[in-house]
Amino acid sequence: MELKPETPWDGTPDISARIVVAINRVASVLRAGMWEFATAENLNPTQADILQLLRDRTHGVRLSWLAVQLSVSAASASDSVAALVAKGLVRKDRAEDDKRATALWLTDAGKTLAEKQAKALGFADDAAAALDREVQERLLVGLFKLIAELQKTERFPALRACLSCRYFEANKFPGSPAPHHCALVKAPLPIAFLRIDCAEQEPTDPVTERRNWTAFA
Repeated sequence: MELKPETPWDGTPDISARIVVAINRVASVLRAGMWEFATAENLNPTQADILQLLRDRTHGVRLSWLAVQLSVSAASASDSVAALVAKGLVRKDRAEDDKRATALWLTDAGKTLAEKQAKALGFADDAAAALDREVQERLLVGLFKLIAELQKTERFPALRACLSCRYFEANKFPGSPAPHHCALVKAPLPIAFLRIDCAEQEPTDPVTERRNWTAFA
């Protein structure tokens, strides 16, 4: 049997494995920043995550949606929400689309604290902003493609992303610098302006959403 000669790089993990390790390390730094903020504000990490998820949401969200986003049980999410309600940071009211159901919003105090929370993680935004514009755009596109692949595993929770929005018109102007179109603002949508979390997003139908993400992947 012919043996391949050894090289100094034989033990190097695949690029895919190193990408996952890098993302995990970045996530660890962000979690540490979130933990520091939560501790200072007498919150647990789940409560801090809920503030982040409810920030900038003009429509109330259901408890079941929160549980899916947090990857926790409905009971665990309910306990965290109850604590935030008791602190005056979250309010419960009738859902706008179904008066029989309950939805959740941030109170004014909750909004103020959520803004403070965003600033507490500003060090990460500063680091990303320090990258060259071209690098930022390539990184954003790469992350969208990675999310698109992860969506095939059904492990990735729903996002308020452009590709999941009913206003998103994919490849309306193929080959142009702004190939997509946003029907909400009635303007071409450059790839660099695609959003992962948009306050104005309204979910599209599952078939269109799947087609958008599949095409992007």
